[in-house]
Amino acid sequence: MRKYDDTYRHKGLRKKLIDTLREKGINDEAVLTAISNIPRHFFLDSAFDEIAYEDRAFPISEGQTISQPYTVAYQTQLLQVKPFEKILEIGTGSIYQATVLAEMKAQVFTIERQKVLFENQAICF
Repeated sequence: MRKYDDTYRHKGLRKKLIDTLREKGINDEAVLTAISNIPRHFFLDSAFDEIAYEDRAFPISEGQTISQPYTVAYQTQLLQVKPFEKILEIGTGSIYQATVLAEMKAQVFTIERQKVLFENQAICF
């Protein structure tokens, strides 16, 4: 299996993650749908494939982490994102948060100061 395969197993794990987020109080359906649509394992090293949908942060590079899904969902829910709204993100990191916002139809502008992280994003996208 390649890193960018999105299998039924991954989709099932995302569904379980969405159930966990609901239990923790996330109730914005647009946020939950966006997270449900995005294969989080694409943003992580393939070594994390089996645990990519656990509600926890994981290391990405340069001492940085991809945020815990609850943190991403909570922050996004607080923003009350509207389609075509402009959002500036400082510290792109894994680009997962920006992808969630873009999935919600926001116009996302993001900047990363860590050169290695920036270069990793250019390779992936």
